[in-house]
Amino acid sequence: MNLKPDTLKRIDEVITHYPVKRSAVLMLLHAIQEDIGYLPPETAEWVAAKLELQPINVYEVITFYPMFRQKPIGRRHIKVCRTLSCALMGGYKTCETFEQEFKTHRGEVSPDGEVTVEFVECLASCGTAPVVMIDDDLHENVSCAKAKQLSDQIKAEAAKRR
Repeated sequence: MNLKPDTLKRIDEVITHYPVKRSAVLMLLHAIQEDIGYLPPETAEWVAAKLELQPINVYEVITFYPMFRQKPIGRRHIKVCRTLSCALMGGYKTCETFEQEFKTHRGEVSPDGEVTVEFVECLASCGTAPVVMIDDDLHENVSCAKAKQLSDQIKAEAAKRR
């Protein structure tokens, strides 16, 4: 697995914090995803070898938790809350706006590679629904018009990089 030296060092250090190596599975998966952006197919085998487990024990964790991605995502990650408050306040239409703006479907990478749009469970800001998280930035009261504005911002930033 092609991980940065800092990530490998952090992984080795994290394992020492657990009296039973198996308990470090989640932390290792988070570190790998943070480094690479997703968990490539060889992740289960690599982590299993590192923690002296069977690959199936790691694969079960990867497939159980929805925060682990098994395929690459766009450079920007747009997460739209779909729980009750956000749904009632227009979250589904907000998500559709992002999909239309980037010519993509939920869970897929846009044709330009710039974004992945997906639904997520509660982003913990029900009073300001609908809520969207773009990368690590929380956006509240995201109407369709605001989703278009945010999309235009992302497109402008992408154009500057080219």
